[in-house]
Amino acid sequence: MRLYQDYKKLFKIIILFSLILYPMVFSYAETAQEIQNKINQNNSNIQNLEKEIAIYQIQLDTLGQQKDSLSKSLKELDLTNKKLKADIAVTQNQINKTNLTIQNLSFDIGSKQDYINNDIDAIELGLKQMNEADQNNALQILLSGDNFTTIWNDVDNLISVREKIRDNIANLKQIKGELENTRQQTIDAKNKLTKLHSQLSDQQKIVVQNSNDKNKLLKETKNNEANYQKLLKDRLAKKDAFEKELEDYESQLKYILDPSKLPSGRVLNWPLSAIIITSSYGPRNGGFHYGFDLRARTPLPVFAMADGVVDGVGDTDIQCPGVSFGRFVLIKYNNGLASTYGHLSLIKVKKGDTIARGQIVAYSGNTGYSTAPHLHVSVYARDAVEIKTIPSKSCPGKVLTQPVSATNGYLNPLNYLPPTTASMFK
Repeated sequence: MRLYQDYKKLFKIIILFSLILYPMVFSYAETAQEIQNKINQNNSNIQNLEKEIAIYQIQLDTLGQQKDSLSKSLKELDLTNKKLKADIAVTQNQINKTNLTIQNLSFDIGSKQDYINNDIDAIELGLKQMNEADQNNALQILLSGDNFTTIWNDVDNLISVREKIRDNIANLKQIKGELENTRQQTIDAKNKLTKLHSQLSDQQKIVVQNSNDKNKLLKETKNNEANYQKLLKDRLAKKDAFEKELEDYESQLKYILDPSKLPSGRVLNWPLSAIIITSSYGPRNGGFHYGFDLRARTPLPVFAMADGVVDGVGDTDIQCPGVSFGRFVLIKYNNGLASTYGHLSLIKVKKGDTIARGQIVAYSGNTGYSTAPHLHVSVYARDAVEIKTIPSKSCPGKVLTQPVSATNGYLNPLNYLPPTTASMFK
């Protein structure tokens, strides 16, 4: 009977699909395993490098407790350079790992798409056979002269085709769902890859800066400790003179603080991933510290504490080296606050950029007046601060361009940040 012959043809096609798919799946599994082995090797490399980085960090922390000297500064720069290169190696391994993950996901997408296509073909063929069977009514089958055994075989085959269609449809739905998940994983991996390439570029720039800092220090001191101590003394005197000038200037600015415009609650996030507060907001060394300092022995990503707009960036070292913020970023947040990040090594944003909470805007550093690498953070009422250019008596003939606020416009950052613990203070 024709219907019976068509069913036999359908079963042959299904068997043929299985024979075609088997080597494809085997080949994919073999390739996937090779890729996974490479991913595992990258994971092992990253673990070893992180152990190496941890050792460098311990050595830097130990050096940080020693008295300031030329030898100490050079050792810090050398250790920082080694740690930065290890950081770069970690990033490169992460890039390799992510590329391999994307490759694996691409294989997976191809395999799932093949399964989907095969299921669709099988469903279409099954429906065609069902349609042909429906056109032959029971009376025609009885009048055909076939015996009842053949008829029942055809009915059994028809039931098998229907079940196969049902199974294929269920399988199709499952694989389509898995395919969507795999595609999303691929998109996430590609976004991560973009961020890693940006991070690698940043790290490479900072390594160059670190080498330049060492060469500059050797040139300024002529590799002589006495020259180094004299340089420190001169910079401290200029810094103290400039801070007094600035405080006198800011104390004369007129600003009416409106508490109703300030946010309530802890609306800011920490700007670093690891928090050690080395100097708080308040009286310090006979003066007043209008901000707080966070430990950052080596350049670390600095994050925006809330959504906002970059109001200005700059570098006071260009105008008067070693007396103020060095490289800085001023951000005005949408919540009524503003902040300055100072002593940065690398700036990632420009004036007018819209930034989001948690976005990397810079890397911490040791520019401006800084006795050790760290991040300085000042927080203000949003409309109390602006970038101004002011003449400096401490650097005769020079003017400094930097964030300036009336003294009552400064706010205690810890009132707006997540709660602190005793372990966060040095």
